[in-house]
Amino acid sequence: MHTGGVVALEALARPSKGSANELLDHARRERRLVEVDVALAASAVRYEAEQQTLLPLHLNLTAATAAAPENALDPLLDTLAKVGRRPREVVLELGPPFTTTWPEQLLSGMTRLGDLGFRLALDGLGRSDLPLTLLATAPVDVLKLDRGLLHRLPSEPGAVAVAEALLHYASRTQARLVATGVETEAQLDVVRDLGIRIAQGNLFAAAGEDTRWIGVRTAATLDPGERRTGSGAGAAPRVGDFLRQASTLPHTATCEDVRTVLAAADGPSGIVGVDEDNRPQWSIDRTRFLLAVTGPYGHALHAKRSADRLADSPHTIHTDAGALEFLELVTDADWSRTGDDVVVVGEDGRCLGVVLVTEVVRGVAEAKVEAAAALSPLTRLPGSETVARDVDRRIACREPFVAAWLDVDSFKSVNDNAGFAAGDDLIRALGRTLTDLEARLSRMTVSHVGGDDFLIACDVDEISTVASALLDTPWSAEGIAVTVSLATLVCATSALGSYREASRLLAPLKKRAKGVAGSSWVLGRPDSDRVDVLRGLTRTRTALPVPREERLSRPV
Repeated sequence: MHTGGVVALEALARPSKGSANELLDHARRERRLVEVDVALAASAVRYEAEQQTLLPLHLNLTAATAAAPENALDPLLDTLAKVGRRPREVVLELGPPFTTTWPEQLLSGMTRLGDLGFRLALDGLGRSDLPLTLLATAPVDVLKLDRGLLHRLPSEPGAVAVAEALLHYASRTQARLVATGVETEAQLDVVRDLGIRIAQGNLFAAAGEDTRWIGVRTAATLDPGERRTGSGAGAAPRVGDFLRQASTLPHTATCEDVRTVLAAADGPSGIVGVDEDNRPQWSIDRTRFLLAVTGPYGHALHAKRSADRLADSPHTIHTDAGALEFLELVTDADWSRTGDDVVVVGEDGRCLGVVLVTEVVRGVAEAKVEAAAALSPLTRLPGSETVARDVDRRIACREPFVAAWLDVDSFKSVNDNAGFAAGDDLIRALGRTLTDLEARLSRMTVSHVGGDDFLIACDVDEISTVASALLDTPWSAEGIAVTVSLATLVCATSALGSYREASRLLAPLKKRAKGVAGSSWVLGRPDSDRVDVLRGLTRTRTALPVPREERLSRPV
């Protein structure tokens, strides 16, 4: 919800007649539930592979299948291997019924699935028969809030309380809570107000027979195992930028051991308890610990006992995580622990150091100031690097898009005849129009390169809206009519290799647009020499040149 990007795709296989639930009920009566359940999941994998979505994949399994013997999943594992999917790219959503399976057997099966590399989710929370004891012990990464509960929000206090409790549970266990069945704007508002960060439903994308999934990927979608990296001026810093050496003790240390370290003249702000492999097991905050052991009878009660009695579960984060992700972790923590040091870990889970909340907050603030400094003082739009990053991302994801260059015709004459103030007003007006368009069109990105030049990147189906808004507007400066030129490059294939190449191809298109009378729009393609003039009148070679003053006063 905080990026607007597609982060995963749930694939389901359904029978040609009836529903999947009816098929599974029949299979249960025939004692073939696990066999049919695995076959449906394998079928979903095969169909998704044909679409080449490049997205993390969610599959549905019953709890009984998760608890089944290891070889029961062989058909699914074989199918994943054939299509080139690794288990770590797959989230298995385990659904009801849960109470028909022995909890110990189910937990053992879930652990086995985790060892194979799968990520696990519990589906249907709020509707299913999931025991709370299983919820408390299940090794899951994702919790899915059932649509039935969501649809009772926010009018029913009980439903609100359940959703808030699940949010609290997710934050304590570092799981992700997903709202399912979001179908209306009102439900979307409820999800946002609750603070749920991932949602699913037909409001966002109703998958139909004509849905094109090939190459679906967004800025919020990473390759499996890949972590996002920032770039450019004002990019949010990484957690690793603030890494400090951690003060560690063996996780078997006593409270007296911790007190000795913290009471030193240069004592740290916290202690991390690590195991033999340097993996964090607990963390202690200096202030809370010293209050506990220096109070009445505190030393006598705690000194010789294990330090973990006064410790908390460590807040951990990967060294490549962004600072904004770090702040989300801190915000989701208990209010009493928002100032705790956060333990930084590597890919193997080993402790690399700690970061202090105050330093990250200061770093993010400095990055925001730097980003603000990079904005145009006239339009408050970012520079060319913003469009450059967006174009490079679209090229890497093989997304069809349009790159455009907007320019004011004879802008120097505007300044010479109407004055610099009028020229600035004209640029501000163009900037406001582009800002409004960017707010309306979810896939549009705008940059103010400087002077009267603007760069645009958008989806192919958005460019006509952009062109109409820019070319149908009667631009003027102090009563002098002004025209604009729009050069567009339609990149519907993988013919482009980079933003640099796109900018090189836009340059002659801009010259062509400037050679067209009136507000103009020309369109070209990377793999073709053809240039289409979509708006404006091409000047002929016999046409007499129009004096500059007359061009400025001529109506558009």
